Amino acid sequence: MAGTFRAFKNPNYRLYIGGQSVSQIGTWMQRTAVSWVIYSMTHSSFMLGLSVFASQFPSFLFSLYGGIIADRYQFYKITLITQLVALLQSALLAALVLLHHETVWAILGLSVVLGVVNAFDIPARPPLVHEIINDPADLSNAIAFNSSMNNIARLIGPAASGLVLQHFGAGCCFLLNAVSFVAVIVSLLLMKLPPYQPAEVKKPAKAQLKEGLHYLKTTPSLTAVLWYLALASLLVFSYNTLLPVFAKVIFKGDAATFGYINSFVGLGAFVGTIFLASLKPGAPYRKILMINCSILGVALIVFSRLSWFPAAMAVAALAGFGTQTQTSLCNTIVQTESDSRMRGRVISFLAMSIYGMLPVGSLLLGLEAKAIGAPDSLLIQGILALVIAAVFSRILKPPAQTAGH
Repeated sequence: MAGTFRAFKNPNYRLYIGGQSVSQIGTWMQRTAVSWVIYSMTHSSFMLGLSVFASQFPSFLFSLYGGIIADRYQFYKITLITQLVALLQSALLAALVLLHHETVWAILGLSVVLGVVNAFDIPARPPLVHEIINDPADLSNAIAFNSSMNNIARLIGPAASGLVLQHFGAGCCFLLNAVSFVAVIVSLLLMKLPPYQPAEVKKPAKAQLKEGLHYLKTTPSLTAVLWYLALASLLVFSYNTLLPVFAKVIFKGDAATFGYINSFVGLGAFVGTIFLASLKPGAPYRKILMINCSILGVALIVFSRLSWFPAAMAVAALAGFGTQTQTSLCNTIVQTESDSRMRGRVISFLAMSIYGMLPVGSLLLGLEAKAIGAPDSLLIQGILALVIAAVFSRILKPPAQTAGH
């Protein structure tokens, strides 16, 4: 239990990571299936961007309110409710497809529902780790393994989704995702947590929002990280939107091909998570962040020029490493450096940085790819990643070196 796996000595954390891992595999199966179905029905890169926009932009619209709710109520109960609603969403999507009533707009509408659910889930589920970890020294390790949970799922889910799509259809992917939520709900119900102590004073939502904004204004070391994440999400991280185009057009493949590409991206992300989990407390997170942004930029540039599938998969893994380590590092910085009274609201701002900018970036990337093609669009994203890394390497400073903190 020492070293890399020290967080697993906590029984509640073992339940948490087990249930979430199963659920996340289902989630990645559904994400892969939705993108493939939309592209197969429309053959439009713009509609791919619109599908990402529909699933993520609602999270941006409601994430501030979700952060306020997270700081007012118990993380555990909020997470349990959001997982139950997500189960219903995936079950409805499965029924729609299995009964042959699917349309592009119906799938997009249910994607919007999931986006709203995530607006309340994201500010509550990550901070729940603080309540189930007994030793504060294990916290950064636990946060890193939360990312590994998603990355293992990203490795398994898309490959499984590609095979299920090929042999059984999208409806089975959505049904399996609905079933996977049972695992996380059961794991939550089995946890033994200390009695919840509600906040003595509950300020009005508007006052809490102003308080959160003031906190970020007076904590520039965190604000800079959020600005970086927002810009990278807008201009770089949306490259996943175009992967169905590469699978079908560039590599002349099918749903399984698309699943394999996503899985190699997940493989790189998983390796990145193990790397982050092995970092010692006090590691130079911001410096590593900039290095990995550069790695992602180079990977996107190379991937955009490749037509040989095996080489492209190796580069896709490198892109996955660069992408996931960045989002995980930003999450770790925010969770470990923010005040516990503000954590839910700060994480909601982090969610806004991703879910506000990533869907807009996906929409713009879809339009760009329609005009100049997917390979050149990805090339531009790689170049932008290198520019962002160069600029923010001078801006991002740890708290001790930031004036006014």
